[in-house]
Amino acid sequence: MLDLKNIQSLILDWSGTIVDDLTVVWDATNYCFGKFGVAPISREKFREEFCLPFLPFYRRYLPTQSLEEIDRCYFERFNAIQDEVALLPHAREFLEFAHSRDLRMFVLSTMDPVVFERLCGRVGINHFYEGAYVGIMDKTAEIHRVVQSNNLDPARALYVGDMVHDIETARHGGVQSCAVLTGFDKLEKLRAAGPDLIVEHLGELRQLFERAHDPRSSQAERRQPIVTVGALIFNARGECLMVRTPKWNRSWGIPGGKVRYGEPMEAALAREMKEETGLDVRDIRFVMAQDCIEPAEFYRKEHFLLLNFTCRANTTDVRLNEELEDFRWLSPDDALKLPTNKPTRILLETHARLT
Repeated sequence: MLDLKNIQSLILDWSGTIVDDLTVVWDATNYCFGKFGVAPISREKFREEFCLPFLPFYRRYLPTQSLEEIDRCYFERFNAIQDEVALLPHAREFLEFAHSRDLRMFVLSTMDPVVFERLCGRVGINHFYEGAYVGIMDKTAEIHRVVQSNNLDPARALYVGDMVHDIETARHGGVQSCAVLTGFDKLEKLRAAGPDLIVEHLGELRQLFERAHDPRSSQAERRQPIVTVGALIFNARGECLMVRTPKWNRSWGIPGGKVRYGEPMEAALAREMKEETGLDVRDIRFVMAQDCIEPAEFYRKEHFLLLNFTCRANTTDVRLNEELEDFRWLSPDDALKLPTNKPTRILLETHARLT
C-alpha cells in the first residue's frame, strides 16, 4: 500500500506527465511515415501501439530506415511545431506544491536533451528539479544511477509517469510508481502493468499528498460513497450528448460530477454541465439513481451514488473542459451502439423504456 506521507523524492517523466506533447509527437511521427511512403495512423492507433523503448515501434513501420534517418525526419517536423507543446493542466501547481513541501524532484525521460532544455526553459520550470536525466532510450537502464547518485532511499521515492515503461522502470529500480492518465498509454495498459497508484492528473496526486499529511483525514472518511450528478443532454433534434474521458477507460458516457456540500441536486447538475460542456441546460428532470460500486471501467476503486437526469440545451456549441476529450451528438439508439460504460448504458436503456 502506497503511503504518500512517507515519500521524500519524486522522479518525474516528462512527455504526457508534465507537458502535453502527445498531439505533436503523433503529428511528427506521421510526418516521418509520410516521408518514407508509409500511410499515417490515427491518434487512437498511435496510442495503442506506441511504446518505450520506441525502436520496436518504428521497426514495425519503417523496418529499412536507420534510426538516424528517422530522427532527422521526425525532428524536422517536431521542431517546426514544438511551440504547440504546453504544460499539462495542474502540472505547474503540482511542482510548486512539491517544491514547497521540500520534496526532491528529478526528471527521467527519453526526450532529446536539446529539445528538453528548450521546452523546459520556455515553460519556465527548470528551477523545480535537482537533475534531469534525458535522452534515455531505456529508462530501466538508468533508474539505478538516478537513485544511487542522488542518495535516494528507494522505499521513499515515487516515480510518476504515463506509460507502461515508466511503471516497469520504477519496479526495476525498487521505487514506487504512480501512473497518470494525461499521456500516451491508456488506462487498461497502465492498470495491467500494476502501478502502486493511478491518478487522473497531477492535480489529483497533489490532493492525495495533502490528505496524507492532514491529521483530520482518515481512511474511513476517504472511503465514503461519492454522490454525483450526470445527465443525458438533448438538443433540438432529439440527439443526446455523449462524451469520453480517460477516467472511464475511454468508454463513452455522459457529462457529470460531484455534488458539493449544501448544493441542491439540480443546481449541481446545471453547474457541472456548464463546467464540462459549456452548455446552459434547462428542463432538468430526474430519471433514476444508480448504486455504482467499484465499476470496472473506472480508473480506481470507488463507490458512486449516481443521480441521473435528462435536460435540454439551446445550442450544440460544446466546449469541453480538460476532463473530457471527445464528444458526439447522437440519437439515443445510436448512442447505445457505442462502447459505453455500464452506468451510461443502464441510463440509456431506462430512458428508452420510459419514453
